[in-house]
Amino acid sequence: MPKLPGLALMGVLLMAAPLRAAEDVTGFTLENGLQVVVIEDHRAPVVVQMLWYKVGSADEPRGKSGIAHFLEHLMFKGTDELGPGEFSEIVEAQGGNDNAFTSYDYTAYFQRVAADRLDLMMQMEADRMTDLQLNAEDVATERQVILEERSQRTDSSPGALLGEQMRAAQFLNHPYGIPIIGWRHEMEGLTQQDAIDHYKAHYAPNNAVLVVAGDVTPDQVRSLAEKHYGPIPAAPDLRPRNRVAEPPQLAERRIAMADPRVSEPYISRSYLAPERDPGDQETAAALTILAELLGGSGTTSVLARALQFDQQKAVYTAAFYDGSTVDDTTFNFIVVPTPETTLEQAEAAMDAAIADFIANGPDPDAFARIKTQIRASEIYARDDSNGLARRYGEGLANGLSIEDVKNWPEVLNAVTPEDVVAAAKLVLDRRKAVTGYLMREEAAQ
Repeated sequence: MPKLPGLALMGVLLMAAPLRAAEDVTGFTLENGLQVVVIEDHRAPVVVQMLWYKVGSADEPRGKSGIAHFLEHLMFKGTDELGPGEFSEIVEAQGGNDNAFTSYDYTAYFQRVAADRLDLMMQMEADRMTDLQLNAEDVATERQVILEERSQRTDSSPGALLGEQMRAAQFLNHPYGIPIIGWRHEMEGLTQQDAIDHYKAHYAPNNAVLVVAGDVTPDQVRSLAEKHYGPIPAAPDLRPRNRVAEPPQLAERRIAMADPRVSEPYISRSYLAPERDPGDQETAAALTILAELLGGSGTTSVLARALQFDQQKAVYTAAFYDGSTVDDTTFNFIVVPTPETTLEQAEAAMDAAIADFIANGPDPDAFARIKTQIRASEIYARDDSNGLARRYGEGLANGLSIEDVKNWPEVLNAVTPEDVVAAAKLVLDRRKAVTGYLMREEAAQ
């Protein structure tokens, strides 16, 4: 067989690979409503347990922004059997690691340990699903922790503040416009009772997805899950998500923010965009490829070639989209102009490049390259048990099915250039956009 160049060889190998997802995934539901997903990977004696609650910042009561993230912190403060911090200390003593994270649509907790420690991990996670213990001192201390987290990650960053303001403008009615960490003035008023109410309202087996990935079998996981989670009763009065909808967006919104801490001014734009829906992921797949084509690469994407190399009006360009949400999400652009280029000039160049792409469609070679890269990343992702656990947990917590998650690579592979242009025309509507300028304070004056 003749020797092939690296990229050509990759293409041949990927063409030979099956299109369907190769991971070995099993799903079942306990009698109390806990959905369980098992992803087998027997190459190493390691296991990841992830517990996803179908509640995030977008499900918070009005005026209580940040309570979902606040409770995530408080979940490590102990139960009737474990003292504050003891959960993570035990995980570390077993040679593992653990953490948690909150998003708009879910709150998740995970541990990565040796496979023979799964029994203990389930025991502890099931314990804090039902027996969280909070005292006033711990609540007050942790409230200061989340306020300091906001200070460091948001209030100290002009870019983060602009993003927060843009998101609030993007969503006219939907709670996605409220920051996950919360508005500071509301965070300061969060109480022990607020945390207890949120915990009792949402932390139940029939509002959760358990994902176990690694050196396990479905029978082993089922036995352990029934032992530890099975006795927990389902919440009888669990309320379905009842979110407000966005009204028609009829006018572009523009924001200009000046701050003396800004070192590199830039333009940012977001468009309201559809998410991945159960059984209907085609538009989201086309938008995923559109983002890669327009701004996924700093050297070969449409915006990079046009603004950074051909016109030399930008030092950085990007486009990004993530459809992993329950409700409509955003499609985003960022352009950092060169020092001699104004934000207005950079915006005009960006719009011209986007218009040219919509008029002429994607370059065939670029389209083929993006499809190959996406396919390669999907294949390589199967080697990461933690990544697979997150993929399935996030998808199911957002309302997708196991089959939807499995079929995502096939849906991506089926996207055509015509689909990408149609998606661009659908989403890149300035009436549904927010454009933001971040500039130095002296420039604004």
